[in-house]
Amino acid sequence: MKSSSANYVRIFDTSLRDGEQAPGASMTSAEKLEVARALTRLGVDVIEAGFPAASPDDLAAVQAIAAEIGQTSIEGRPQAQPPIICGLARCTKNDIDAAWQGVKGAKHPRIHTFLATSDLHLKHKLRMSREEMTARAVEMVAYARSLCKDVEFSPEDAGRSDPEFLHKVLAAVIKAGATTLNIPDTVGYTMPDEFGALIEGIIKHTPGAKDVIISVHCHDDLGLAVANSLAGLRAGARQAEVTVNGIGERAGNASLEEVVMAIRTRGAKIGLQTGVDATQLCRISKLVSRSTSYPVPPNKAIVGANAFAHESGIHQDGMIKNAETYEIMKPQDVGATHTMLVLGKHSGRAAFSKRLTELGYPLEGDALLKAFNEFKKLADRKKSVLDADLIALASDERTTVPELWALDSLQVMCGTTGMPTASVRLRDPDGKIRSAAALGTGPVDAAYKAINGIVQLPVELLEFGISAVTEGVDALAEATVRVRHEEQRSSHGHGADSDIVVAAAKAYIASLNHVLSRQSSGRVQHSQSAPTEVPR
Repeated sequence: MKSSSANYVRIFDTSLRDGEQAPGASMTSAEKLEVARALTRLGVDVIEAGFPAASPDDLAAVQAIAAEIGQTSIEGRPQAQPPIICGLARCTKNDIDAAWQGVKGAKHPRIHTFLATSDLHLKHKLRMSREEMTARAVEMVAYARSLCKDVEFSPEDAGRSDPEFLHKVLAAVIKAGATTLNIPDTVGYTMPDEFGALIEGIIKHTPGAKDVIISVHCHDDLGLAVANSLAGLRAGARQAEVTVNGIGERAGNASLEEVVMAIRTRGAKIGLQTGVDATQLCRISKLVSRSTSYPVPPNKAIVGANAFAHESGIHQDGMIKNAETYEIMKPQDVGATHTMLVLGKHSGRAAFSKRLTELGYPLEGDALLKAFNEFKKLADRKKSVLDADLIALASDERTTVPELWALDSLQVMCGTTGMPTASVRLRDPDGKIRSAAALGTGPVDAAYKAINGIVQLPVELLEFGISAVTEGVDALAEATVRVRHEEQRSSHGHGADSDIVVAAAKAYIASLNHVLSRQSSGRVQHSQSAPTEVPR
């Protein structure tokens, strides 16, 4: 799996485990499998597929990923071998057994177990002595090694642990069979110079450390996750634990795309390399954003909408003369593009399909026909349809959730006088048209009440967001909605339309379909998110 080069850095992606732990970012098994496929094409070395002991659904998702992704190479993957498939486990036999059940179907399985080493965690969380902690870690690493030859151990809160004690624990787990030592800055507390010194000290003072892989796992509470990860790698670590778009607990994790492109762009300074195909970074960023309903900020490094945008006249002048004046990497290097193929109402289906394929969103059959019809409607309302509009239209047709209920028509009345009213017609799962009308505090609220009157599925609205895909009054709008039904975990939906109320209605219907799809598969999980007001 690992390159023979001493300067090769393994990319360990934990989007499906730590990333999914971000509030409201949970994914279905189908969504996790789709992301795992994309991560494999991207060329990551390790996929942490989940926390199998957390729930039966998480175990099933890890098993599915191990069986498909962990067995054979996907076409286009940079490495010859399939990625390592990893499952997380606390230092207990039950967790380790569950992790092994999840990953054992992979060609290269790994069990990742962890236990805190900081005095703060030992005293207040674990209520264990240092001696008890060390004994537990050694026992469980040895047990994991009896099941799996690849075992990773993480001393949680290593950044705030006593270095001398940390060295003793790490030496002990190496003897017990650990093959990778992951050093987490669990709460994002350290500075880059501190974290680099921590890694350097571990390599220097831990017996056996030079015979295993040292890994870094940094959180972004102070905005230093990428800087700390790079400091650790430059100090001798050779695995970086990252997530797509930097999603994860609290402020998130080190961003995969930022770590990879920093190593690539500053290669002469850093002197390291990865096996990632950077041209797919923008594509997988959009996929993870859609799967989790976590939008990518426009100013996000590498993959944000503005990462290669220039508005200042001075900047534009420099770019015209030489792109290197204001761009330190080419947009094509990360799968972005400056090219705008302008499509209009006279464009045919062939040109539409070709451009979608070039953008990385190929559609076929009914999905292509439906997206093309929506494109024609949009083109009638806009002078030009931009790439971002096309991506939004294509994304609507690439959902992994079955379209049980579908919007047939929507009409709203609102203004400064009278009550906002919405009339809705939906196509039910049997293809029949059902209608309802309702009053609300605003057009979206009225539309949602009318939809509720038809579908009859009581849900609690947790989040609602809407944004313009492109500039101008005729911009395509994207809506995202997150709901919860009874004791289920939250479900999300997405919708796009030039009418913001229609986009909001599509997103709400998609979220209801998500709930119904989960019910039909028998999966019920909890969400702790707080409710929000119905949008007006």
